[in-house]
Amino acid sequence: MQQLYPKLILDALSQVRYPGSGKNIVELNMVEDDLRIDGRKVEFSLIFDRPTDPFIKSVVKAAENAILTFVAPDVEIAGNIHVKTRQPAAPATKAAPVLPGVKNIIGISSGKGGVGKSTVAANLAVALAREGYRVGLLDADIFGPSVPKMFGIENEQLYMHHVDGRDLIIPIERHGVRLLSIGLVIDPDKAALWRGSMASNALKQLIEQADWGELDYFLIDMPPGTSDIHLTLVQTLGITGAVVVTTPQQVALADARKGIAMFREEKINVPVLGIVDNMAWFTPEKHPDERYYIFGNDASVDELAAKYQVEVLARIPLIADIGDHNDSGEPIALNPDSLSASTFTFLAHQVIDAVDRRNAALPPTLKVDISHK
Repeated sequence: MQQLYPKLILDALSQVRYPGSGKNIVELNMVEDDLRIDGRKVEFSLIFDRPTDPFIKSVVKAAENAILTFVAPDVEIAGNIHVKTRQPAAPATKAAPVLPGVKNIIGISSGKGGVGKSTVAANLAVALAREGYRVGLLDADIFGPSVPKMFGIENEQLYMHHVDGRDLIIPIERHGVRLLSIGLVIDPDKAALWRGSMASNALKQLIEQADWGELDYFLIDMPPGTSDIHLTLVQTLGITGAVVVTTPQQVALADARKGIAMFREEKINVPVLGIVDNMAWFTPEKHPDERYYIFGNDASVDELAAKYQVEVLARIPLIADIGDHNDSGEPIALNPDSLSASTFTFLAHQVIDAVDRRNAALPPTLKVDISHK
């Protein structure tokens, strides 16, 4: 049986790298000088810069594994690594909002691409604007921005103006919706080869350095999946709630589950307002009374909603006109005579009701007024 001594433990911990730094936790001075060895029991503390560090759990686990791997598998280490922080927890005071003129921030999310998330975001924004609300839409899908195409603003030039001592980007307004997208500042014919930090910083600029003004609803077309961009958005903004878009297809539902779980993670903690069942069925134009469930039936989405105790906000059929209007830069929600437009109007009312219910459950000091029309 190998004798345990401090250098042996430190050598093992030097194999643990702190994510994104390229350095190990020993050279970063994260191992405190309180290492204690009692027989086969090893106990020490790891120091992190702040109590909200997202890598605390993963680094502690990696430190345990390193000792069991590089020292001995019988070392008693589980539960004996204590976490300390250099920066004390901030007092429980409410931080000033990044967008003080915005009443409700809604994330439009999906577990995977190709389920019509951006289509839902664009048409929901238009539907809310047609109901008389002040609406903004941020296209945060860094690697596949589609809002410029859907609103016909691909060739628009962004301008800035001076407000209260700051130069702010002026969002483009179409159909009563204020719009910004990373697609407006990059070459549309080239891939955005950005690391996560670059993408996150670009998004923060579009949020914090833009003149969004007074809004009742600020919609964010989020990237598909789960990533550090989602963390940036929820850490930068006080998101009111999220709408998860899926199709009835099992592979899409599997990813939708992950999306819902992500929002309910302790470090994210964003209420899920409900699910949108997109491409729910196909109805031929010449046979309006017929429905063909190409991707699966309603029961699959209902089961997902029941499992996570969320509401199915709307079911949107697969109709060619929706895609045609996207391509023409005129979201179908603009057409009052369209059945699809009425579906998005219904979705808008459902979202408004869900936000009302969410606000009704908050303490009086945190409630917002959405009565402006």
